[in-house]
Amino acid sequence: MDIKIAPSILASDFSRIGEEVARLEESGADLIHCDVMDGNFVPPITFGAQMVKAIRPHTKLPLDCHLMVLHPETHIEDFAAAGADNITVHVEACDIPALFRMISSYGIKKSAVINPETAVEKVFPAVEEGADMILLMSVHPGWGGQKFLAETLKKLETLRDFCIKCGRGELDIEVDGGITEENVKDVISAGANVIVAGSTVFRSRDMAATVRRLRG
Repeated sequence: MDIKIAPSILASDFSRIGEEVARLEESGADLIHCDVMDGNFVPPITFGAQMVKAIRPHTKLPLDCHLMVLHPETHIEDFAAAGADNITVHVEACDIPALFRMISSYGIKKSAVINPETAVEKVFPAVEEGADMILLMSVHPGWGGQKFLAETLKKLETLRDFCIKCGRGELDIEVDGGITEENVKDVISAGANVIVAGSTVFRSRDMAATVRRLRG
Protein backbone atom coordinates (compact mmCIF):
# COMPACT_ATOMS: atom_id res chain seq x y z
CA MET A 1 0.00 0.00 0.00
CA ASP A 2 1.07 3.58 -0.62
CA ILE A 3 2.28 5.36 2.48
CA LYS A 4 0.73 8.80 2.89
CA ILE A 5 2.08 11.57 5.10
CA ALA A 6 -0.46 13.90 6.71
CA PRO A 7 1.34 16.62 8.68
CA SER A 8 -0.77 18.21 11.39
CA ILE A 9 -1.03 21.99 11.28
CA LEU A 10 -1.48 21.93 15.06
CA ALA A 11 2.31 22.20 15.21
CA SER A 12 2.51 25.03 12.66
CA ASP A 13 2.93 28.76 13.17
CA PHE A 14 -0.68 29.97 13.14
CA SER A 15 0.45 33.53 12.41
CA ARG A 16 1.74 32.29 9.03
CA ILE A 17 -0.74 29.51 8.38
CA GLY A 18 -1.08 30.07 4.64
CA GLU A 19 2.68 29.93 4.16
CA GLU A 20 2.95 26.87 6.40
CA VAL A 21 0.35 24.94 4.43
CA ALA A 22 2.00 25.86 1.13
CA ARG A 23 5.33 24.73 2.53
CA LEU A 24 3.88 21.34 3.42
CA GLU A 25 2.68 20.84 -0.14
CA GLU A 26 6.08 21.82 -1.53
CA SER A 27 7.71 19.32 0.83
CA GLY A 28 5.78 16.37 -0.58
CA ALA A 29 3.03 15.89 2.00
CA ASP A 30 -0.03 13.94 0.82
CA LEU A 31 -2.71 15.43 3.07
CA ILE A 32 -3.07 18.31 5.52
CA HIS A 33 -4.32 17.11 8.89
CA CYS A 34 -6.52 19.63 10.72
CA ASP A 35 -6.96 18.98 14.45
CA VAL A 36 -10.25 20.58 15.47
CA MET A 37 -10.80 20.78 19.25
CA ASP A 38 -13.78 22.34 20.97
CA GLY A 39 -12.68 22.66 24.61
CA ASN A 40 -15.30 20.08 25.63
CA PHE A 41 -14.54 16.70 24.09
CA VAL A 42 -10.90 17.57 24.76
CA PRO A 43 -9.73 20.43 27.01
CA PRO A 44 -8.02 22.74 24.49
CA ILE A 45 -9.67 24.85 21.82
CA THR A 46 -7.83 25.03 18.51
CA PHE A 47 -9.81 26.25 15.49
CA GLY A 48 -12.91 25.57 13.48
CA ALA A 49 -14.31 25.69 9.98
CA GLN A 50 -13.17 29.29 9.48
CA MET A 51 -9.53 28.16 9.67
CA VAL A 52 -10.17 25.41 7.14
CA LYS A 53 -11.81 27.96 4.84
CA ALA A 54 -8.81 30.28 5.26
CA ILE A 55 -6.21 27.65 4.33
CA ARG A 56 -8.19 26.09 1.47
CA PRO A 57 -6.90 28.59 -1.18
CA HIS A 58 -3.28 27.93 -0.16
CA THR A 59 -3.10 24.23 -1.09
CA LYS A 60 -4.51 21.68 -3.51
CA LEU A 61 -3.84 18.88 -1.03
CA PRO A 62 -6.81 17.13 0.60
CA LEU A 63 -7.81 18.65 3.94
CA ASP A 64 -8.17 15.85 6.48
CA CYS A 65 -10.37 17.31 9.25
CA HIS A 66 -10.34 15.46 12.57
CA LEU A 67 -13.26 16.67 14.69
CA MET A 68 -12.45 16.24 18.39
CA VAL A 69 -15.77 17.78 19.35
CA LEU A 70 -19.03 16.99 21.08
CA HIS A 71 -22.09 16.95 18.81
CA PRO A 72 -20.11 16.78 15.55
CA GLU A 73 -23.39 16.65 13.63
CA THR A 74 -23.76 20.40 14.24
CA HIS A 75 -20.49 21.12 12.42
CA ILE A 76 -20.52 18.88 9.35
CA GLU A 77 -22.19 21.38 7.03
CA ASP A 78 -19.77 24.16 7.98
CA PHE A 79 -16.68 22.03 7.38
CA ALA A 80 -18.02 20.72 4.09
CA ALA A 81 -18.68 24.29 2.94
CA ALA A 82 -15.22 25.36 4.11
CA GLY A 83 -13.51 22.88 1.80
CA ALA A 84 -12.87 19.76 3.89
CA ASP A 85 -12.11 16.68 1.77
CA ASN A 86 -12.43 14.19 4.63
CA ILE A 87 -14.18 14.49 7.98
CA THR A 88 -13.24 12.17 10.81
CA VAL A 89 -15.59 11.76 13.77
CA HIS A 90 -15.11 10.00 17.10
CA VAL A 91 -16.87 6.75 17.90
CA GLU A 92 -17.04 8.02 21.48
CA ALA A 93 -18.94 11.17 20.51
CA CYS A 94 -21.59 10.20 17.98
CA ASP A 95 -23.72 7.64 16.18
CA ILE A 96 -21.40 6.58 13.37
CA PRO A 97 -24.00 5.38 10.82
CA ALA A 98 -25.96 8.62 11.13
CA LEU A 99 -22.87 10.81 10.86
CA PHE A 100 -21.55 8.83 7.91
CA ARG A 101 -24.82 9.38 6.06
CA MET A 102 -24.64 13.09 6.82
CA ILE A 103 -21.02 13.44 5.70
CA SER A 104 -21.65 11.45 2.52
CA SER A 105 -24.57 13.73 1.64
CA TYR A 106 -22.03 16.51 1.06
CA GLY A 107 -19.98 14.40 -1.31
CA ILE A 108 -16.90 14.15 0.87
CA LYS A 109 -15.03 11.28 2.52
CA LYS A 110 -15.98 9.95 5.93
CA SER A 111 -13.75 8.44 8.61
CA ALA A 112 -14.02 7.21 12.18
CA VAL A 113 -11.54 7.49 15.04
CA ILE A 114 -11.07 6.02 18.51
CA ASN A 115 -9.10 7.24 21.51
CA PRO A 116 -6.36 5.12 23.13
CA GLU A 117 -8.60 3.89 25.94
CA THR A 118 -11.27 2.63 23.51
CA ALA A 119 -11.12 -1.01 22.45
CA VAL A 120 -10.22 -1.37 18.77
CA GLU A 121 -13.28 -3.58 18.23
CA LYS A 122 -15.45 -0.50 18.77
CA VAL A 123 -14.40 0.84 15.37
CA PHE A 124 -15.08 -2.40 13.46
CA PRO A 125 -18.70 -1.38 12.65
CA ALA A 126 -17.39 1.79 10.97
CA VAL A 127 -15.32 -0.39 8.63
CA GLU A 128 -18.46 -2.31 7.71
CA GLU A 129 -20.40 0.95 7.32
CA GLY A 130 -18.10 1.96 4.48
CA ALA A 131 -15.57 4.24 6.18
CA ASP A 132 -13.03 5.74 3.78
CA MET A 133 -10.41 5.68 6.54
CA ILE A 134 -10.02 4.63 10.17
CA LEU A 135 -7.89 6.68 12.54
CA LEU A 136 -6.32 5.29 15.70
CA MET A 137 -5.12 7.84 18.23
CA SER A 138 -1.70 6.84 19.54
CA VAL A 139 -1.69 9.56 22.21
CA HIS A 140 -4.47 11.02 24.34
CA PRO A 141 -5.97 13.76 22.17
CA GLY A 142 -5.57 17.40 23.07
CA TRP A 143 -1.89 18.31 22.87
CA GLY A 144 0.94 17.83 20.40
CA GLY A 145 4.37 16.52 21.27
CA GLN A 146 3.24 13.52 23.34
CA LYS A 147 5.00 10.17 23.42
CA PHE A 148 3.67 7.37 21.22
CA LEU A 149 1.67 4.74 23.11
CA ALA A 150 3.21 1.37 22.23
CA GLU A 151 -0.04 -0.54 22.76
CA THR A 152 -1.29 1.10 19.56
CA LEU A 153 0.83 -1.33 17.53
CA LYS A 154 -1.26 -4.33 18.60
CA LYS A 155 -4.46 -2.42 17.88
CA LEU A 156 -3.16 -1.63 14.40
CA GLU A 157 -2.44 -5.28 13.72
CA THR A 158 -5.89 -6.29 14.93
CA LEU A 159 -7.61 -3.64 12.84
CA ARG A 160 -5.70 -4.46 9.66
CA ASP A 161 -6.47 -8.18 10.13
CA PHE A 162 -10.15 -7.37 10.53
CA CYS A 163 -10.13 -5.25 7.37
CA ILE A 164 -8.55 -8.07 5.41
CA LYS A 165 -11.02 -10.64 6.73
CA CYS A 166 -14.03 -8.52 5.77
CA GLY A 167 -12.73 -7.79 2.28
CA ARG A 168 -11.45 -4.27 2.95
CA GLY A 169 -7.76 -5.00 3.15
CA GLU A 170 -6.82 -1.82 1.26
CA LEU A 171 -8.67 0.52 3.62
CA ASP A 172 -6.59 3.50 4.72
CA ILE A 173 -5.58 3.24 8.38
CA GLU A 174 -4.29 6.45 9.89
CA VAL A 175 -2.31 6.89 13.12
CA ASP A 176 -2.01 10.17 15.00
CA GLY A 177 0.28 10.98 17.89
CA GLY A 178 3.93 10.67 18.77
CA ILE A 179 5.10 9.51 15.34
CA THR A 180 8.83 10.01 14.81
CA GLU A 181 11.44 8.89 12.31
CA GLU A 182 12.52 6.30 14.89
CA ASN A 183 9.16 4.56 15.38
CA VAL A 184 7.43 5.08 12.02
CA LYS A 185 8.67 1.78 10.56
CA ASP A 186 7.06 -0.15 13.42
CA VAL A 187 3.81 1.75 12.88
CA ILE A 188 3.77 0.98 9.16
CA SER A 189 4.72 -2.66 9.73
CA ALA A 190 1.80 -3.01 12.15
CA GLY A 191 -0.67 -1.95 9.47
CA ALA A 192 -0.88 1.84 9.19
CA ASN A 193 -0.45 3.58 5.85
CA VAL A 194 -1.46 7.17 6.68
CA ILE A 195 0.94 8.88 9.07
CA VAL A 196 0.02 12.03 10.97
CA ALA A 197 3.05 13.93 12.18
CA GLY A 198 3.11 17.45 13.55
CA SER A 199 6.10 18.25 15.69
CA THR A 200 8.37 15.86 13.78
CA VAL A 201 7.72 17.68 10.50
CA PHE A 202 7.49 21.29 11.63
CA ARG A 203 10.54 21.14 13.90
CA SER A 204 12.76 19.60 11.25
CA ARG A 205 15.40 21.63 9.47
CA ASP A 206 14.60 19.98 6.16
CA MET A 207 10.87 19.35 5.96
CA ALA A 208 11.00 17.59 2.59
CA ALA A 209 13.68 15.17 3.80
CA THR A 210 11.68 14.44 6.94
CA VAL A 211 8.54 13.71 4.91
CA ARG A 212 10.54 11.28 2.75
CA ARG A 213 11.96 9.50 5.79
CA LEU A 214 8.55 9.21 7.41
CA ARG A 215 7.42 7.12 4.46
CA GLY A 216 9.50 4.40 6.09
